[in-house]
Amino acid sequence: MKFLIRTAGISLIILLTLISGNLNAQIALSDKEPVPPTTRILFLLDCSQSMAGYWDSDRKINIAQKFLIHTIDSLEKLDHIEMALRAYGHQSVVPPQDCNDTKLEVPFSKNNASVIRQKLRYLRPRGTTPIANSLALCGNDFPKCDNCRNVVVLITDGIEACDGDPCKVSKDLQQKGIYLKPFIIGIGLDPSFKKTFECVGNYYNAHNEDSFKEVLGVVITEALNSTTAQVNLLDDKGMPTETNVNMTFYDMASGKLIHHYVHTMNNRGKPDTINLDPLITYRLVIHTLPKVIVDNISVSSGRHTIIAADTPQGSLRINTRSSRYLDLKVIVRKHGEMNTLNMQKVNIDEKYLKGKYDIEIPVLPRIFVNELNIKQATNTNITLPDPGVVTLLMSNPGYGSIYVQREKDLEWIYNINPGLKHETIELQPGSYQIIFRPKYAKRSFYTTVKKITVKSGSSQSVKLF
Repeated sequence: MKFLIRTAGISLIILLTLISGNLNAQIALSDKEPVPPTTRILFLLDCSQSMAGYWDSDRKINIAQKFLIHTIDSLEKLDHIEMALRAYGHQSVVPPQDCNDTKLEVPFSKNNASVIRQKLRYLRPRGTTPIANSLALCGNDFPKCDNCRNVVVLITDGIEACDGDPCKVSKDLQQKGIYLKPFIIGIGLDPSFKKTFECVGNYYNAHNEDSFKEVLGVVITEALNSTTAQVNLLDDKGMPTETNVNMTFYDMASGKLIHHYVHTMNNRGKPDTINLDPLITYRLVIHTLPKVIVDNISVSSGRHTIIAADTPQGSLRINTRSSRYLDLKVIVRKHGEMNTLNMQKVNIDEKYLKGKYDIEIPVLPRIFVNELNIKQATNTNITLPDPGVVTLLMSNPGYGSIYVQREKDLEWIYNINPGLKHETIELQPGSYQIIFRPKYAKRSFYTTVKKITVKSGSSQSVKLF
């Protein structure tokens, strides 16, 4: 199918054809597996006065200590795990109320499980419940690390008692990328407190001793495990046929870049499986032209998640045989928008989302193709005519311009260099007028007008005396 566009006496042939060819490339791939991140778990234990109360078979503090010690026994055997312990409400009795009663009892380090166990055995509940202050100080408990996941597990039987705002503190530290969304385990809390903690993090309420053991296990599992997902790049029929597109996953809370992937189909022709962290809410940027963004992506531990995005694409190619245009870059914009979407090289296929685009080709005169329709799985080709070469010869430098003939009107396209006696210019086929006056001629009478016709591949000299 052919479309003939005429503008300023210039014919622009847009050919819609299927392009086939062989691409030979050598890709060096590293077989080295990426180093998994270290998961750093900071246990934040409530040791306020209320934790001395009885709950099922024993005091709350004793039950919490027992199951935490069992958990630490298991974690110390795992690779890429580090632990630390902070407590609050264990240094000062109430009254009076000490809202600074929070302390990092065991900092992060390798092989510190025995130290944490020993410290846990001697913690005694005494004081108040400064949750917000403790969460804020947790931000300083994680040493700088480029390949770490920072997790806070808060175990408490009460709510904030010091007029702090745990929700704001948690949100601020998540936005700074200090730690991921915390886990909160409520010990025998009133169900109405659920809303109080849901804004802080992932909330679980243990209503008895057995459920506390179960909840603690679930929390640790979710803290450690990644989960699987796939990204379906949908064509205009809703089928996941698009691929080979760069994708970037960001943490919605902090804006931190988490993953770069090039979308891939596996050996079964299905979108490849990737691993994502269930503790992160993601923003996905799919780097099509233009890009597609999917916000608020959540994945659940142990469940395969399918992430879908509409990305129907077709390709555009600007063809030229002229050696003078081999370095040419064509401006591509979304139809009706001024921002440049892409500077596309000639003789190369480039994919764009299905839709209408405005094309500006920076030749002389400039060629504009408006509302060019890119269709799904279709190759759209624009073929540029070869230019003609015009050499201007002046006895003296002067002032002047070149105009293209637009039916009855003239349209300016180029100013002659006033410092040269000879100038070579490449022009698209068409009819032109050259208007010139020598620099030192002091009367308009000496203005020269030359009419020329330029043909593809032609070469001509024009004397301007």
